[in-house]
Amino acid sequence: MTIRRIAEESRLSGAVVAGGFVWLAGQVADDATLDTEGQTADILRQIDALLAEAGTDKRALLSVTVVLADIADAPAMNRAWDAWLDPAHKPARMTIEAPLVDPDWKVEITGVALAPR
Repeated sequence: MTIRRIAEESRLSGAVVAGGFVWLAGQVADDATLDTEGQTADILRQIDALLAEAGTDKRALLSVTVVLADIADAPAMNRAWDAWLDPAHKPARMTIEAPLVDPDWKVEITGVALAPR
């Protein structure tokens, strides 16, 4: 089996392509000073870039998990999500509340997409 790692860092890869899938690491905003809507939009841009590097796009997303530091921020997150989402290709999605590693992070998003053949 071939495994391709994308956007490798010291502890993780931003995405891993294997077994016909693209596995996204948890993505957080590059600019933690943004509000929840801004952080979400930033993360979704990063996801677009990772999927493009893997040779696919958001239409191939199968499942997405959104982690919010404060579930009360769900409406703000959803505004950015709705602006980004392709309504003809909605992935399964789960949204939960959990503490994030950096207290300035408001959102973390991960997901799985089909890899190109």
